[in-house]
Amino acid sequence: MNKREIGAKKEQIAAQYLSENGYEILSTNFYTRTGELDLVARKNAYVIFVEVKYRTGIGNGHPLEAVTPGKQRRILQAARYYLYRNGYPEDTPCRFDVIGILGEEIIHVKGAFEG
Repeated sequence: MNKREIGAKKEQIAAQYLSENGYEILSTNFYTRTGELDLVARKNAYVIFVEVKYRTGIGNGHPLEAVTPGKQRRILQAARYYLYRNGYPEDTPCRFDVIGILGEEIIHVKGAFEG
């Protein structure tokens, strides 16, 4: 498998994990000119933008470390566009989560960064 196929598989695993934990998946791989949203979900009143990162081991760093401030800015821009494009009001409660997959372990950080 190439990197894109592996990434898609890990995003499917993350989506399944979220679904099993009461999240409704609204969108996968939402692309904009400024960035991509791996997963968009809803739970209770929140729209949740989820970045998924995968590593086989920590030799290349922990997957959560890959969500740099620059990556966060691109996610925020894409999230704003997603909300606008889908007609959500400006005061829609949102959250930015990161799911790190390290080998077979899933680490879900809720509210990983502010929007």
